Formats: sequence, C-alpha cells, structure tokens
Amino acid sequence: MSKRRKRIIIMGAAGRDFHNFNVVYRDNPEYEVVAFTASQIPYIENRIYPPELAGKLYPNGIPIYPEEKLPELIKKYNVDEVVLSYSDLLHEEVGHKYSIVLALGADFKLLGPKSTMLKSSKPVIAVCAVRTGAGKSTVSRKIAKYLLDLGVKVVAVRHPMPYGDLKKQIVQKFVTYDDLDKYNATIEEREEYEQYIEMGIPVYAGVDYIKILKIVEREAEVILWDGGNNDLPFYKPDLHIVVADPMRPGHEVLSYPGEANLRMADVVVINKIGSAKPKDVKLVENNVRKVNPKAKIIKADSIVTVDKPELVKGKRVLVIEDGPSVTHGGLPYCAGYVAAVKYGAKEIIDPRPYAIGSIRKAYEEYKHIGKVLPALGYSSKQIRELEETIKNIDADTVILGTPSHLTKLIRIDKPIVKVRYELKEIEGPKLSEIIEEFLAKHNILKR
Repeated sequence: MSKRRKRIIIMGAAGRDFHNFNVVYRDNPEYEVVAFTASQIPYIENRIYPPELAGKLYPNGIPIYPEEKLPELIKKYNVDEVVLSYSDLLHEEVGHKYSIVLALGADFKLLGPKSTMLKSSKPVIAVCAVRTGAGKSTVSRKIAKYLLDLGVKVVAVRHPMPYGDLKKQIVQKFVTYDDLDKYNATIEEREEYEQYIEMGIPVYAGVDYIKILKIVEREAEVILWDGGNNDLPFYKPDLHIVVADPMRPGHEVLSYPGEANLRMADVVVINKIGSAKPKDVKLVENNVRKVNPKAKIIKADSIVTVDKPELVKGKRVLVIEDGPSVTHGGLPYCAGYVAAVKYGAKEIIDPRPYAIGSIRKAYEEYKHIGKVLPALGYSSKQIRELEETIKNIDADTVILGTPSHLTKLIRIDKPIVKVRYELKEIEGPKLSEIIEEFLAKHNILKR
C-alpha cells in the first residue's frame, strides 16, 4: 500500500508562492499541493496554476483561492501543512496566520534560502529591502547605471508579478515599451520595468525562475536581482544589498522576511535620511549593528526633483503615488507628497472623497493611506476606475510620484508634473567602491 502524499497549501500573492512550488514541490512525489491561496493583490485569486507549470503530478493544474478561505480549505482537504510564501508582513501578522493554521491542526512552515535560492554560474548582485517602499529602485538604478558605465553586460531579473494569464507569463523579457503592451503589464509592473527599458538594460520576470536563470546566464556578465516587497532573493547573491527605511523605524527587525534580509546583508543602505528624524536614523543604524555587525552601512537620501516646479508652487495639487508602497507597504505617502511640500504646493487635495469602485475599497482596506492616490491598475476595469477618480478631482496640477508613465495607460485631463528621485550617498562607503571591489573579485573588472 503506497504512502499518502503529504497535503500542502501554499499561501501566496502571485510570486514567491509559485517559485517555492517550482523549486520544492513540483514533480516531488512526497507532496500533494492541493491549493494556493492569494492575498495582497486584487484579481489574482480564482485562477488555476496551469498544468504547463504545475508538472506531471498535476494534470489539471492547482486551484488558487482567496486567503479568506484558508480555514475552510484546511478542513476540506485534511491538510497536513501550510507554507507561508509571500512577503511584506509584520511579525505580528505572521503570528496571527500561524495561529489560525495551528488551531486547525495543521503544521505551519517557512521555506528558507537553502531550499529556495538557485545558484547561478554568473555573479549575482541582489538588491532587497526591509519593507516595500524603502527605495530599492533608486539603489538598483544607481548600480545598473554604474555597471553600464563600466561596460559590464548586466541583465536585470525582477521579482515576479504574474497577475494575468500564467501560461503566457512563464518567461517574460522586457526590452522596449512594446513588450509592456505585449505582456499586458499592470501599472505596478510598469513602475519597475520602465527604468531598465530607459537605460537599455534587458529585464526578465515571469513565473519559472529556473528557466529564466538558464536564459540570463547566457546573456549576462553580472545578474542584477531586483527584489520585490521585502522578499528574499530567488537567486543566491554574491553581493547582497539591503535597503532600510528610517521613515518606518524598527520595521527592519519587525518585518517578515525583511529582518532575515537585514541579517543576511553584506551592505545595508539606510535611505531617506534627509526626510527622517535623526533619532529614527540612529535607531535603524543601531538595529543594523546589533543584528548584523559585519554589514557595511551606507547612509543615503532619495533626492526628489520635479520636471516643472512652476506647476507646483502655489497650486492645488493631486498626488499620485506608487501603489504597493502606500497599500501593503504601509506608507502614508511617498515621493510625490514630498515633492508637493518641497516645491510649495498651496494645497494637497484629499482624493478619498472622490474615489470610486476598487480605488475606494483600497482606502477602506488600507486606512493608513494619507492624502494621496495610489496608482492601482491590476485590471482594465481598475485602470478605468483610477482614470475616473482622477477626473472627479478639481486640481490645478497632478503630481505623478509613481515611476510609471501613467499617461500611456490613462488620459489625465490636467497639467502633469513628473517626479524623479535619485540616490545620493551621504555617509559611509560609496556604492561605486563596493561594486568595483565586487567586479575585481570576480575577474570582471581588472584593477
């Protein structure tokens, strides 16, 4: 009589969950993954992880349910083990989740780097964070530009955001803006991919990071892992750079898996020191030194500028921010709001009374959001609701704090100001010095 396979549910948010399945559970006869659950991102549940990705043990694929159904699913399938496989949670939130699972009799599991990180034949620089919105993109962009200036062939691999047809998103390569349309990229994806397209650096993403790695290793001298949320890298880093955020002091040791990133880091960039209180910067620095005394520390700032300051000064403005940072990232505002204050806006209009549909629901779910509008666009319907919300607001100017070219997707019937933010090292070693040392170590840059 054959032994019953251990029944598993993977809790996820369309990213880490699929990777964990691919590297640990796919084609593994010891386990039966009966379901995924989905959270954080709208419209990603009630799908099927397709047979093309699920492998020979799952000829019908694997269903994906809303996370709210987890207790029901544990009972229905007599589940043995629940595997938490998404990021940007505080430790307290993780505690509530494992308490629900344990109370229903199942085991609760977290998969670590040894089980889930893929080893590359090419050097990997990983940029991660302790929380979403810490400023990874400014660090990644600075590193990528420096590698380009040195003539190093760099390819970026972005943490996954497969929110559409999974069969069409197994491996995605973005080189031009047409590729964004080809893969029907969401606003969140555009926020991350466009910076690389502008620099002429190929960026890969998708669902199967085993396949992606094999392709990228043929193209790159150096792989730049561009992390999502505060998740751990999928590829084992040879240089692990982690961004901390003193605007949320203490979160560097209170978040999952952000604290793990902090403890693993070779370099910690304490960002936004020009905006944060000195005592909060000091708290973050002390926490870094306490849990990871070997890490090099760079204190830096995100310098915010706008392309048309005259459209901000003395004006009534609507601020549109990067969506994930002000939703599950927990920030009340980001660079757009900072720019509005810096350049002398007369009034920052509160968009909440004008929000409709799923945009209004986002404010109800994330009550911490301030007087800013999150750039949410995970479906064509939500994009239209975002457009209608903007149209409802009587403002002199719209400040685009989101890094995406939002006007490629929606019509904005008001003057637009675009925000830029760049990393400036203030104290400690320079990223350029760290990168040069790394390249020399790997015989890519001869000193």
